[in-house]
Amino acid sequence: MPRKNAQRGGFTLIELLFSVAIAGVLAAIAVPTYIGYIDKVKNGTAISDITIIQQSIERFYTVNFQYPATLAAISASLPNNGLDPWGNAYVYLNIINGGPGIQNSVRRDRNITPINSLYDLYSMGKNGVTKRQLDNKDSADDIVLGRDGAFVGLASDF
Repeated sequence: MPRKNAQRGGFTLIELLFSVAIAGVLAAIAVPTYIGYIDKVKNGTAISDITIIQQSIERFYTVNFQYPATLAAISASLPNNGLDPWGNAYVYLNIINGGPGIQNSVRRDRNITPINSLYDLYSMGKNGVTKRQLDNKDSADDIVLGRDGAFVGLASDF
């Protein structure tokens, strides 16, 4: 004969709430860490792409004795069809062959000094927005080529 008051296996409401709370805390820790990791990977990819594009530009210069007017001249060697990891086109500006009006478009550091003298090459970063001045908050996440190739990285680190 079965017993009426036999203990049943299972979880109480308190135990379930406690389990859900632990899962929520773990998710609150893991998600921002994962997003930060993805951002670092995309920044690294953009830095690598800019280095490859820089090498293609320099190769073009070696063959033609001038820098390309646009990235379309080296489109065959552009990684990911010239798009950065966030889906925006890489930006290139030929400074040295651009004429006198081009100086108003060059990227500048916090001292209002142009960061390059030959050409500008950069990604607009995660937010897809940029300003000429690197210390502007819209430019902080940009990946830039600076000092005529001696620096490639985040604009906030320049």
